Amino acid sequence: MRTNTKILKELFWLFLKLGTTAFGGPAAHIAMMQNEVVVRRKWLSQEEFLDLLSATNFIPGPNSTELAIHIGHKRAGWRGLIVAGVAFIFPAVMIVSAVAWVYVTYGNLPALHSIMYGIKPVIIAVVLQAIWSLSKSAVKSGFLAALGVTAIVLNAAGVGELTTIFGAGVIAGAFYLYRSKGALSGFAFIPGKNEGTLAAASLAVSSAALLPFSNEKLFLFFLKVGSVLFGSGYVLLAFLRADLVDNWHWLTEAQLLDAVAVGQFTPGPVFTTATFIGYVLSGPAGAVLATLGIFFPAFFFVAISAPFIPRLRASRLASSVLDAVNVASLAVMTVTAFFLAKSSVIDVTTALLACFSAILLVRFKVNSAWLVLAGAIIGFGMTNYL
Repeated sequence: MRTNTKILKELFWLFLKLGTTAFGGPAAHIAMMQNEVVVRRKWLSQEEFLDLLSATNFIPGPNSTELAIHIGHKRAGWRGLIVAGVAFIFPAVMIVSAVAWVYVTYGNLPALHSIMYGIKPVIIAVVLQAIWSLSKSAVKSGFLAALGVTAIVLNAAGVGELTTIFGAGVIAGAFYLYRSKGALSGFAFIPGKNEGTLAAASLAVSSAALLPFSNEKLFLFFLKVGSVLFGSGYVLLAFLRADLVDNWHWLTEAQLLDAVAVGQFTPGPVFTTATFIGYVLSGPAGAVLATLGIFFPAFFFVAISAPFIPRLRASRLASSVLDAVNVASLAVMTVTAFFLAKSSVIDVTTALLACFSAILLVRFKVNSAWLVLAGAIIGFGMTNYL
């Protein structure tokens, strides 16, 4: 039997690799993790992976980072929790800090668009392969299939991710209670409870008073954001704009958009936008404080929520809700993949990259990290030399 040290080393090297190569945002990160820990290494079953993914939707913070932390906890307890989370975040922080140094020193961003031209269509194939693979375990009944299709339609029509996911949980819970005539089993679970928290958090983050800058206030601001933020990177943008640009005038609108662009175009968590902002405002110390502030809550929330996941499965009611949340989460990923594809597959070259990547993933089980690297090389070559 492998020692705990060997497991920790495996976690460290896997998530360090993912943190260096996981371009494309949370949906892509989740897809790459599924490929590595379910398909290639078989550390988790499809159902266990989906349960951990769904658990991230019930706590604030960056979903893909929290999923990495959950996987680490599942494999090696609290030590694995720390190792997996730090290894996934660290490469992105270093890359974003380097980009921020160039930005502050020379006043513009590195030319990332040519690399992303080749990476994005590969990411589409990675995400779609993961959705297909996970859906075979998640869609267990006609009811769940109908719920998934409904979730896709609603989310595509503009209904928010949180509302879609929690709404599916509420419907499944009500359907279970109707069928069982109110019978409960073992675990008092309240679907949708975080929606009230989200509303309160939105008010809590807003502030109308001009706030003089300091490193302590920078850390506390990002600690607060990391503690209350549900939803996508667009929600993060709204939170940052409200205080850093409109209320406190720490950043200009252009600087904020550049920060968000760097978070989107570099590998690893999108929340490293905070690292870039911290560096712009206060150099390396600001980058460290902003990063610690926004990511620390994710470790805390995973640590306190992880023990409840087995209890969710032990309750028939909670298990029904969790199944619905799993399907709705995949529905949201499907809609995200569709919109990513619209902006990524834009010509014959990108269409071929997406198709060949899908074939290599599905038929030959090629590691997605190698496909991302190949996409980056092809994209750079196509846009700079052809």
